[in-house]
Amino acid sequence: MSMEQNEEPKTFFKNKEILVLEDDSFLAKRLAAKFEKLEVGVTTCINLQEARKALENFVFDFALLDLNLPDGESLELLREELLPSNTFTILMTAEGGIQSAVEAMQLGAVDYLSKPFEMDEIPFLFLKCDRQRKNQRLLQHDSERRKRKTAGLFFEGAFKEDLHQLTKITDVDQRLKNNLPPLLIDGPTGSGKSTYARWVHDHGPRHGSAFVALNCSAIPNNLIESELFGHEKGAFTDAKNARIGLFEAADQGTLFLDEITSLSIEAQAKLLLTIESGMIRRVGSSNEIKVDVRIIAAANQDLSKLIQEGAFREDLFHRLDLLRIKIPILASRGKEIVNLAKYLLGSLSKKYQLATPVIEPSCENALIEHDWPGNTRELIHELERALVMSEPDQPLHFNFSRNHDRSLSSDDWLNPSFRFPKNDFNLEEEILRLIDLAIQQAGGNISEAARILGVPRDYIRYRKKKNSS
Repeated sequence: MSMEQNEEPKTFFKNKEILVLEDDSFLAKRLAAKFEKLEVGVTTCINLQEARKALENFVFDFALLDLNLPDGESLELLREELLPSNTFTILMTAEGGIQSAVEAMQLGAVDYLSKPFEMDEIPFLFLKCDRQRKNQRLLQHDSERRKRKTAGLFFEGAFKEDLHQLTKITDVDQRLKNNLPPLLIDGPTGSGKSTYARWVHDHGPRHGSAFVALNCSAIPNNLIESELFGHEKGAFTDAKNARIGLFEAADQGTLFLDEITSLSIEAQAKLLLTIESGMIRRVGSSNEIKVDVRIIAAANQDLSKLIQEGAFREDLFHRLDLLRIKIPILASRGKEIVNLAKYLLGSLSKKYQLATPVIEPSCENALIEHDWPGNTRELIHELERALVMSEPDQPLHFNFSRNHDRSLSSDDWLNPSFRFPKNDFNLEEEILRLIDLAIQQAGGNISEAARILGVPRDYIRYRKKKNSS
C-alpha cells in the first residue's frame, strides 16, 4: 500500500467518533485498535442495551455493527431510527446473513461486510461510501461529470483577447497543478461568465473532477450556508435528513459561485474563512471537514463600489482577486460582434436544421451599432428569433427598434415634461411596463431586473403572476 493510500484514511477519520458493536471481545479489541491508530474516538459495546445508552449520550460519525448479538439483532437500532441518517453505518454479518444486510441498507446502512474480513478493508470501505454520497450530491445539483471531449467556447475565435486571457489562466493552472488560486470573472449579465468558468475548469488540471455551479442570487440568505457547507439532521426546522454541501460535492474539483455579490456579509465572512483554512463545518455540527476546492467567482457589479458602500468585504475581494478575467460589454467589441453572430448563426441553423442565412452589410452595421443591454445572451436570442422568422433562402433581418428603443416621447411618464392625463392612466400597467423593460435590459435575468428596479425578486414574480391571473 502506498504512502498516499495510508494518509487518506488518517485525514478522513481524524477526530471522528465511531461506535463498534461486537460481542466477540477479541474482534472488538482488534477493531478498536485499528481505528485508534487513525485517531478515531472509539466506543465499544457488546450488546444492544449498551449501544442504546451510548447513542443517547454521543453522536457518532461511523457505526460498525455486528448483526447477531446476545440480546437481539443490531437491525433493531436502525428500525428504531436510533442512528442518525448522517452516521455512516456498516453491518458485519456471517455467511447467510445477506438478507439481513440488504434490509440494513434499506434502513439506512451504507454497506455490509461478510465475516471473516481483512482489518485493512474497513477504513477504505467507509471512504468508498463517502465518495458515493458525494456523487449523489453532485447529481442532485445538476453538476454531472464532464464529458471526456472538452466543449468549445460559444465565441470560438471571435474574441481573441478573451481567449488570450483564458489561456493565460490555464497556463498558470497547469504550472501550479494542485493548489489552484481563486479566479474572479468580472463581466456584465449575459456575457457568458459561466461558460468561461467551465472552460477554465475543463482545460485545467482538475478537468476530470467535479464542476459544481451555484447561482448565489437564487438561494435565500437563510439557506445559503446550508447549501454551501451542508447540514446535519435537525439543524433547523426543515432539516429532516443530513445533507452534504456544495463544498464537499466539489472536493478535488471546482466550485463556481455566480453572482457572488448576492451573498450577505455574514455568508461572505464564512466563505472567506473556508477559502483561507480549507475547512468547512456543516450547519448543526461541531466537526470540521477538510476540503480541497478551487473557487471561481463571478460578479456583474462594480466590486470596488460595493466595498465602499459596505456591501462587499474588502478582504474577500482581495482573496478572490488573485487571478481575474475581465469580460467587456458586447457593445464595445465592434466588428467582433459580426464574427460572433456568424458563428452563433451557424450553430443555431444546425439546431433547427435550417440553411444558414446571409447577414447583409446593413445588418452587420446594425449589429455593431446596437447597444446590446443584454449582452451575448441578448444577441443569441435576437439571432434565434430572426432565424426562425426569416423566409427560406432570404437574407437575415433584424428589428431592434421593436423593443429596444428607450428614447422618451412627450407622452411617456418617464419624461420630466410629462403631465398625468385626466383619464386612461393605469399605474398597474405602467408598473408592469417598467418590469418588462427591466427584464429585457437584464437579458431575461429576474434577479438582475430586480436589482435594476431596486425591489425583491419575489415582487417581480408577484406582479407578473397577478397580471396573468
